[in-house]
Amino acid sequence: MFTTRCATLIAAFLGLALGSGIVDANEAVSSYPNRPIRLIVPWPAGGSVDAIARTLAARLSSALGQQVIVDNRAGASGNIGAGAGAKAAPDGYTLLVATTPMVISASLQNDLPFNVATDFAPISLITTVPNVLVVGPGGPPSVKALVAQAKAAPGSVKYASSGQGTQLYLIGESFKRAAGVDIVHVPYKGGPPALTDLLGGHVQLMFPGVPTVLPYLTGHRLKALAVTSRQRLPLLPDVPTMAEAGFPGVEGSDWYGVVGPAGTPKEIVARLNAEITKVIGTPQVRDDLIHAGFLPTTSTPEQFASLMDSDRKKWAAVVKQSSIKQE
Repeated sequence: MFTTRCATLIAAFLGLALGSGIVDANEAVSSYPNRPIRLIVPWPAGGSVDAIARTLAARLSSALGQQVIVDNRAGASGNIGAGAGAKAAPDGYTLLVATTPMVISASLQNDLPFNVATDFAPISLITTVPNVLVVGPGGPPSVKALVAQAKAAPGSVKYASSGQGTQLYLIGESFKRAAGVDIVHVPYKGGPPALTDLLGGHVQLMFPGVPTVLPYLTGHRLKALAVTSRQRLPLLPDVPTMAEAGFPGVEGSDWYGVVGPAGTPKEIVARLNAEITKVIGTPQVRDDLIHAGFLPTTSTPEQFASLMDSDRKKWAAVVKQSSIKQE
């Protein structure tokens, strides 16, 4: 009898405890947000990722009724900030601006502080950043002419990147293989010194993001031969895509998006997705992004998850074909 009563009391207590937990969780979701939200930016203040994140944070603060605070956690190609975002509590109060280097790093490093495939809850894309094949003003007039030049003198054409293992490098390697040309990779410690040497004629080509080189294109200091996006860009309507230039496999765009830690409640993900979609769809925000060389691009959480997975696999294949070794 005593055992039966104890069992009954324990079961009742557990039922109340579990029920209370469910109620608390539901209340936390329904009242979200009721305190400030931290938006981790894994890149330094003042850059393009930071600028877009601060625009998003300001408008989300108004929409959600709680302050969204930008927290710059730069270092290790974005991996320090991404690790902090992955380890945060999955309650919607810590978000992360995810960028393409996160998925590329998955193929380059064995000791990342996160697993890009399992540690995040994708919320929405913010924008995509197409790359563009550029040469100096005296360079060849087309991709076809560039390939002919490279084939005529193997090893004489050099392409710059912001470092081995970066997206600029991987796109260059994709082009090298697709075109069947012997071009030499020259890595730099970042994009600015690579661009300086391109302008100085020390290297012949580069695949930078459009926003980085837009002033040089409009000022005719550099010449755009093709963009790596699937469609032509509104700001560069006369520049063909790599597919139109004869190299459909050379495709890739950087992207920025918002993710939370894995396990973030679906209701909170849906709320944030809806608000981010509204912000990026605001005419002023869209116009500002487009005129800066970005493509405003939102998505469902499922679409963003699919993009992260497909890009991870795509760049992993390029890394495997190249001479890069995992660290």
